Amino acid sequence: MANEMKKQQIPTMFEEYGDIVSIQDVMKMLGVGRSAVYSMLQEGTLRSVRIGRKYIIPKQSVIDVLFP
Repeated sequence: MANEMKKQQIPTMFEEYGDIVSIQDVMKMLGVGRSAVYSMLQEGTLRSVRIGRKYIIPKQSVIDVLFP
Protein backbone atom coordinates (compact mmCIF):
# COMPACT_ATOMS: atom_id res chain seq x y z
CA MET A 1 0.00 0.00 0.00
CA ALA A 2 2.86 2.39 0.77
CA ASN A 3 4.35 1.69 -2.67
CA GLU A 4 1.06 2.62 -4.33
CA MET A 5 1.01 5.95 -2.51
CA LYS A 6 4.59 6.67 -3.58
CA LYS A 7 3.82 5.85 -7.21
CA GLN A 8 0.85 8.22 -7.14
CA GLN A 9 2.95 11.06 -5.69
CA ILE A 10 5.78 10.78 -8.23
CA PRO A 11 4.06 12.62 -11.11
CA THR A 12 3.25 15.61 -8.88
CA MET A 13 6.58 15.73 -7.03
CA PHE A 14 8.61 16.84 -10.03
CA GLU A 15 5.98 18.21 -12.39
CA GLU A 16 7.74 21.60 -12.58
CA TYR A 17 10.78 19.95 -14.19
CA GLY A 18 11.04 18.97 -17.83
CA ASP A 19 11.81 15.47 -19.10
CA ILE A 20 15.52 16.38 -19.18
CA VAL A 21 17.05 17.92 -16.06
CA SER A 22 20.29 19.76 -15.35
CA ILE A 23 22.87 19.16 -12.64
CA GLN A 24 21.32 22.04 -10.68
CA ASP A 25 17.85 20.51 -11.04
CA VAL A 26 19.10 17.16 -9.74
CA MET A 27 20.70 18.94 -6.78
CA LYS A 28 17.32 20.48 -5.89
CA MET A 29 15.34 17.30 -6.56
CA LEU A 30 17.54 15.09 -4.38
CA GLY A 31 18.65 17.70 -1.86
CA VAL A 32 22.33 16.96 -2.41
CA GLY A 33 25.39 18.95 -3.44
CA ARG A 34 27.11 19.19 -6.79
CA SER A 35 29.86 16.70 -5.92
CA ALA A 36 27.28 14.10 -4.86
CA VAL A 37 25.51 14.44 -8.22
CA TYR A 38 28.78 14.06 -10.13
CA SER A 39 29.65 11.00 -8.01
CA MET A 40 26.29 9.41 -8.87
CA LEU A 41 26.90 10.15 -12.55
CA GLN A 42 30.39 8.62 -12.48
CA GLU A 43 29.21 5.53 -10.54
CA GLY A 44 26.30 5.00 -12.91
CA THR A 45 23.74 5.36 -10.12
CA LEU A 46 22.23 8.24 -12.05
CA ARG A 47 21.76 7.41 -15.75
CA SER A 48 22.83 10.05 -18.20
CA VAL A 49 24.32 10.71 -21.60
CA ARG A 50 27.33 12.97 -21.89
CA ILE A 51 27.66 15.20 -24.92
CA GLY A 52 30.91 17.12 -24.80
CA ARG A 53 31.00 18.71 -21.37
CA LYS A 54 27.24 18.55 -20.83
CA TYR A 55 25.25 15.80 -19.12
CA ILE A 56 21.80 14.92 -20.44
CA ILE A 57 19.90 13.49 -17.45
CA PRO A 58 16.38 12.08 -17.86
CA LYS A 59 13.99 13.04 -15.07
CA GLN A 60 13.00 9.37 -14.83
CA SER A 61 16.59 8.55 -13.87
CA VAL A 62 16.27 10.81 -10.81
CA ILE A 63 12.94 9.22 -9.90
CA ASP A 64 14.55 5.78 -10.19
CA VAL A 65 17.21 6.84 -7.67
CA LEU A 66 14.53 7.89 -5.19
CA PHE A 67 12.19 4.94 -5.76
CA PRO A 68 14.27 1.94 -6.91
